[in-house]
Amino acid sequence: QVQLVESGGGLVQAGGSLRLSCAASGRTFSSYGMGWFRQAPGKEREFVATISGGGTIIYYADFVKGRATISRDNAKNEVYLQMNSLKPEDTGVYYCAARRLIASKLPSDYNYWGQGTQITVSS
Repeated sequence: QVQLVESGGGLVQAGGSLRLSCAASGRTFSSYGMGWFRQAPGKEREFVATISGGGTIIYYADFVKGRATISRDNAKNEVYLQMNSLKPEDTGVYYCAARRLIASKLPSDYNYWGQGTQITVSS
């Protein structure tokens, strides 16, 4: 069982930056692929970024390429999402998720989810 707790969301002006963190419980964090997803009001949850257990495989959604960096610190059981040049359309609840072994872009592949952290970007 893995428990995930996100933090770092907030209200930011367009063009600003935020760094999201996700703290995971458990002693085998490095064996989990981690993902960040987001959900805007009235929309389906969508993939943002994912990173493999060892941090060597990373994928981004096209809409954040060049503006986001996903990273992890396996010693601290944490994964991060640095978001720069934020846009109003980035507004939503951001979730981190975990799955065994490999990274994935599909929400249905993930077994564990956090409660989410809200990002609101004002224009």
